[in-house]
Amino acid sequence: MDEINFDDWEKIEARVAEIVKVEDVENADKLYKLEVNLGKELGKRTLLAGIKQHYDREDLEGRKIIVLVNLKPKKLKGVESQGMLLAAVNEDESKIKLLQPDDDIEVGSRVR
Repeated sequence: MDEINFDDWEKIEARVAEIVKVEDVENADKLYKLEVNLGKELGKRTLLAGIKQHYDREDLEGRKIIVLVNLKPKKLKGVESQGMLLAAVNEDESKIKLLQPDDDIEVGSRVR
């Protein structure tokens, strides 16, 4: 495992987001297209997430999650993903669990 210094850690910006919409991605068995609300400052963004085999759409809408918001956008399957959700994943990726606040907190709140 490579170590990073504290200055590198400070470059990462993670926020609490609420999933407001979940859609399938055409020709993608593992991907969902998520619309997330990051609050007044950052607004809404689109994320692509390879969690389709682990979560049903109806279990995701309204859920608060943790999102990295300062990654460069990346196009997958013709859709621009504007961030990355965080999840815990076991070694063989047979289990994925979304990271989320343990209690209610406003969308857009910083994660430190």
